[in-house]
Amino acid sequence: MKNVTLIAAIGKNNELGKNNNLIWRISEDLKFFKENTIGKPVVMGFNTLKSLPRRLKDRDYIVLTSKNIELYDNDIVVHSMDELLETISKIDKEVMVIGGASLYTQMIEYADKMLLTEIDAEDKEADCFFPSFIQDEWDKTIISSNVSEDNIKYKHLVYKRK
Repeated sequence: MKNVTLIAAIGKNNELGKNNNLIWRISEDLKFFKENTIGKPVVMGFNTLKSLPRRLKDRDYIVLTSKNIELYDNDIVVHSMDELLETISKIDKEVMVIGGASLYTQMIEYADKMLLTEIDAEDKEADCFFPSFIQDEWDKTIISSNVSEDNIKYKHLVYKRK
């Protein structure tokens, strides 16, 4: 699909989170996330929805869940991957997959782009991980590197499917 982008912040071992929370809260990375998702539909699983501290402003939600839930007027709840893919195929703009780990794993084969913040740190207690992927299938561009906040180095990268 030409409109699916995965966006995530990952540690050295592809760590995403623990206890349904982000491991690292880097203010510049949160700004990066906002800049790249604002005005676009965001796709997430139910646990990611529950983990959000508040409604993400100016973004419509597409939530994949087996649960019957109600969201805001413009939001969409889907109950299967087929339904999710059909919904995404009808959207004419970039769709941002924001997690969690299971959804990244299911969606990586459909993504044509990934925006990854690669954090130069690890967390041995992480309980969810970004999926491994074959680097040779992607063109990698560094947006910013050697950036540091609270003694944590990180870089922003764009991966585009070859």
